[in-house]
Amino acid sequence: MSLQNGAISCTRLNIISKPVIVDFSPFEFKELQPGSAIRERAGFLPYELGEEYLIGHEKWGFRVRMDKVTPDSTLLKERYRALLKTEEEQVGPPSPKVKKDLRKLAEDEILSKTLPRCQIVECLIENGIVYIGSTSNNHLDIITGLLKKIEIEVEYKAPWIDLGQDMDSPLVSTNNPGESVLGCHFLKKLIDLPEVLVEPEKGSVKLITSEGVRIGAGGYVLGELNRFLDEGAEPLTAKLIIGETTLTLVAKSFQIKGMKAERAQGDHWTEILDERMDPVREMWAYLDEKYRDLMVEQTE
Repeated sequence: MSLQNGAISCTRLNIISKPVIVDFSPFEFKELQPGSAIRERAGFLPYELGEEYLIGHEKWGFRVRMDKVTPDSTLLKERYRALLKTEEEQVGPPSPKVKKDLRKLAEDEILSKTLPRCQIVECLIENGIVYIGSTSNNHLDIITGLLKKIEIEVEYKAPWIDLGQDMDSPLVSTNNPGESVLGCHFLKKLIDLPEVLVEPEKGSVKLITSEGVRIGAGGYVLGELNRFLDEGAEPLTAKLIIGETTLTLVAKSFQIKGMKAERAQGDHWTEILDERMDPVREMWAYLDEKYRDLMVEQTE
């Protein structure tokens, strides 16, 4: 979930409206206190302690930290069994209500000693677009909710939304915002381009067949992929090599996953972020352009 290190996963959002002054501070992250009844919390953080969020003209860098405390299931089961045994020995067989209360007591005891699980997602706002270093629907829901709290209204960015296109499909479900079968149709055409390769040796694809069966394949996938596509399957994701860049395109939501990017050499985090984002911007520009070239007449 990092834009600065490792392979990059990225979702884009269009900014619909925002305040003149963007202020992240009212909803900055505050740590969960041990033993607190609050089990999860999310908030904004700067990239570095004490650094500003505003890093250029209409350009902000921020992170979102999400902490959640969950009990270890094995520890919970063992503590619950111990409490049940004590109750049986001292009082007698427990009623359903007592069992429920004992389970709640066991959970509270375990949680009071459990550290939260922490996840941090790096983000960038520039040129009216929010780049989020994750493709997780849960992360996206949390981040868009936080942005709304600071009066930044967004919608998912995909070329079919920008072009006002829409299309229904009996095969491909589109349950999440911004999704469309048009992304699957685009991926099918994209892999036919001479400069685009389906990863030939360590490939990974997901499809839904014309009968509605979901299929995942890995390794030498090209032969099977072509066979299913010829039979009317819709491609959902595919690991591609475009130029010298390897990435997975999540078709119906137009997201990038696992994009290989060189390690940046900048001294300051803003330099590192810009250097790392350059190939990401270029890849989005390429995909947007190819979508217009290949799909502009799809719904006309």
